[in-house]
Amino acid sequence: MTRIHLALAVVPSAVVLSGMGSLQPARAEQPDRMEYLANNHIRLGIDLDLGGAITCLQRIGGPNMVNSHDWGRQIQMSDYSGPVPYEPLGKKPQPNWAGLGWNPIQSGDAFGNRSKVISFSKHGNHLTVTCIPMHWPLNDEPAHCTYTSSITLHGNAAVIHCTVSLHRKDITQYAARPQELPAVYTNGPWYRIFTYSGSQPFTGGALTREPSVFMWRSWMATEHWAALVNKQNRGLGIWEPTAVQFSGGFAGAPGSGGPHDNPTGYLAPNQMEILDHDIVFQYDYTLIVGSLKQIRSYVYSHTPSESKQPLPNYKFSKSRSNWFYGNASDTGWPISRQLKVLPKSDNPQIIGPLDLWHAQSSDVLIVRMAIKGGTGNARLFYRPFNQPNFDAEHSIQFAVKADGFYHSYRIPLTNAAGYTGAMIQLRLDPYVTHHETSWVKISQIKLTRK
Repeated sequence: MTRIHLALAVVPSAVVLSGMGSLQPARAEQPDRMEYLANNHIRLGIDLDLGGAITCLQRIGGPNMVNSHDWGRQIQMSDYSGPVPYEPLGKKPQPNWAGLGWNPIQSGDAFGNRSKVISFSKHGNHLTVTCIPMHWPLNDEPAHCTYTSSITLHGNAAVIHCTVSLHRKDITQYAARPQELPAVYTNGPWYRIFTYSGSQPFTGGALTREPSVFMWRSWMATEHWAALVNKQNRGLGIWEPTAVQFSGGFAGAPGSGGPHDNPTGYLAPNQMEILDHDIVFQYDYTLIVGSLKQIRSYVYSHTPSESKQPLPNYKFSKSRSNWFYGNASDTGWPISRQLKVLPKSDNPQIIGPLDLWHAQSSDVLIVRMAIKGGTGNARLFYRPFNQPNFDAEHSIQFAVKADGFYHSYRIPLTNAAGYTGAMIQLRLDPYVTHHETSWVKISQIKLTRK
């Protein structure tokens, strides 16, 4: 099955379709060990024999919406890094999944081996589960990491906090990959995908129906949510407050099928992330059960007003803030006070996450950085909304001092070429030519007004 569709990167979770040659794990004969949370609105169940993945979510009195046709589905944590292919001690991945590289998932692997729960607790309306995930493409290969998910019910929503703790022996810093935050699979009746994908979020604008197609595709979700709903526009929404891009689709015959049938809808909030060998990576998401109106209303009511039209302000005191690199790496986890970027070749690139702001609300970009050993002017790129790539026509040069000391650079954008309307992403190229001992330190990048 094909998964994340950013530049057509692929994502886990095995949709088994005839003619694709995917490996279908045998389902266990015995009933799985289930634990449930329930209130007056919804019921949620996790499977302790599948790493604590969510295998049941339903409104009270309604059907289960979660698909568990095989162990690559469910609602579950799933992460990506290098190398590609990932072949620990020469072990070969299942050929259909070799392109996924390093890819642990919460439920189990494509060969039918289950992830192992190592701790579980439940108190009232809250539960926490930790597992050792399995590498989806490999046969019986536990990952060198742990997954922890903490779940609390609030009305018609389940709020989930996820922690990925790595302890890989391979200390290579692999390139950023698009992560699933998390992967969500629904049954056949929930096949219609809706989101808001415009440039004026949180204004009640018309929703977009995304094509329910296989292979998966990606789109902008500028209110940070998307939903899979049935013909009556009722179903399951997922909200991840930092994600601007989602991927999803539908496989099989839409409109019918239960938890163990093949037809399935797919959704995942996506974010580029470098997963260091020893990183502790955390994110939060919310599952919302109801109508499209109820799902959107929940997101609106739980998004602080200051978060609805923010100007990007990236502080690198404790994290990369989802920035990543081209032709460069950094000194690794943990991040403390700054990023120290080490160019691997000329034209290093420091690339920001997808975001959304309007040019008319921000006419200055401030970069607090120190440069050592590079030559040539720096260049700031700003990518317009709905433009697929960075280009020189939407950039501005500015002079820098490569003296190894911190300086605050104020880059005026009022008359910068093409800086108008909605913007979606930043990129900083600190210099043109690097030297063997070159580096760049950055503590903050922010947009503001004069």
